[in-house]
Amino acid sequence: IPLLCRALAMSKRPLLLFASPWTAPAWMRSNGDVRGKGTLKGKAGDKYHKTWANYFIKFLDEYAKRNVTFWAVTAQNEPLAGLLTPPQAPTIAFTAAQQRDFIAQDLGPALARSPHRTQLLMLDDQRINLPHWAKVVLGNATAARYVAGLAVHWYLDAIVPPGCSLEATHKLFPDHFLLYTEACTGFFTFR
Repeated sequence: IPLLCRALAMSKRPLLLFASPWTAPAWMRSNGDVRGKGTLKGKAGDKYHKTWANYFIKFLDEYAKRNVTFWAVTAQNEPLAGLLTPPQAPTIAFTAAQQRDFIAQDLGPALARSPHRTQLLMLDDQRINLPHWAKVVLGNATAARYVAGLAVHWYLDAIVPPGCSLEATHKLFPDHFLLYTEACTGFFTFR
């Protein structure tokens, strides 16, 4: 927080920050651990999903008390990695339908009721999942109403051309922006 405050103070223009969660607390997860393969317990609309959505609001509240606001949050960082993750990695698995329902029933309404003007991004995973993921989430009018844009990662970009993923998604949902939110070099050890 002190570094963010220094950066915000030094910037000549507003900084747009976004946050993306890795995992819920162990007591909310199906495997009882913050690491490894697991989902949120229960299903959208239940106490676990509502509590997880409220964690987002509490996070935003606490940062706001320290004069740090977030332009956006993502519903989950790499939701499909939760199905493939190494045993020590913290993540929550979501299918597109589970993310849609969480957004429509829990996270979207919680953000809308909050005092924060933070936007919501969906997916936050490999663009290879597009346009399917967008069709599932944004094809639902309730979920689409809460989502401002799609967050994508670039690690598997060589597998699928941008026309089949980004362009196709933009044509289907032109009112929702596409934003690369995570990338690095050296991801593949053989390169």
